[in-house]
Amino acid sequence: MPDNTIRILIVDDQRLMRDGLRTLFELEEGLEVVGEGENGQKALELYEQLQPDVVLMDVRMPQMDGVEATRQIIERWPQAHVIILTTFDDDAYIFEGLRAGALGYLLKDVSGEELSAAVRTVAGGGALIEPSVTRKVLAEFARLQPLQPTAAEKLIDPLSERELEILKELGKGASNREIAFKLHLAEGTVKNYISVILQKLNVQDRTRAALRAHELGLL
Repeated sequence: MPDNTIRILIVDDQRLMRDGLRTLFELEEGLEVVGEGENGQKALELYEQLQPDVVLMDVRMPQMDGVEATRQIIERWPQAHVIILTTFDDDAYIFEGLRAGALGYLLKDVSGEELSAAVRTVAGGGALIEPSVTRKVLAEFARLQPLQPTAAEKLIDPLSERELEILKELGKGASNREIAFKLHLAEGTVKNYISVILQKLNVQDRTRAALRAHELGLL
C-alpha cells in the first residue's frame, strides 16, 4: 500500500450506506476504507484501533450520536479529521458537529467525485463546506443561538471595520472572489484579511469564523 494512501473510517448505522461508500472508495486510487462502525461508541473503539486519516460520520445513530462521537474523538485525538455526512434535516446537529471539531459537512446526496475530493481536502488539513450549505447552517445557528451584542468586547484584538465587512460576507457563504468583487479589493488582499480574521477569532476555517461571529454577536 502506498505511503500516501488516505485511510478512511466510515460510521453510519445503515449497512447499505456503508457498503455503498466502501464500493465508491474502492474505485478511487489512493483511498482505502480501513473500518466501518454502526454507532458513535463503535467509532471511538475503531478510531483508537485504526487511527484513520479521515472519519466519515453520520449524526443520527443509536447508543451514541455522531456529534458526541466527534466531540470525544477530537478531545482524545486532536489531530483527527472528521467529516459530517448527513441530510438537510439534521441542521440542528450540524453546527454542533462543527463546533465539536468536524472539518467538513456534506449531504448524503453528494456526488462520488465531490465526496472523494472532500476526503482528500480534509485529510490534508483543510475544511470543506459548500457555500450554500454554509448559509443554511448559519441561518439555523442564528435562529437557535441567541445573539450577544456585548460579547464582542471579549475579543482581545477587536476586528477592524474592514475585517467586519469581510466577516459579514463570510457569514453569507461568499467566496474570496465574490468578496473581492463586492468590496472592490484584490482577491489576494481578501485572503490576507481572512487569515487575520481567523487568527483574531481563534478559529481554523471560515465556517467556524462565521459561527464564532454569531456567538459573539458580530453578525
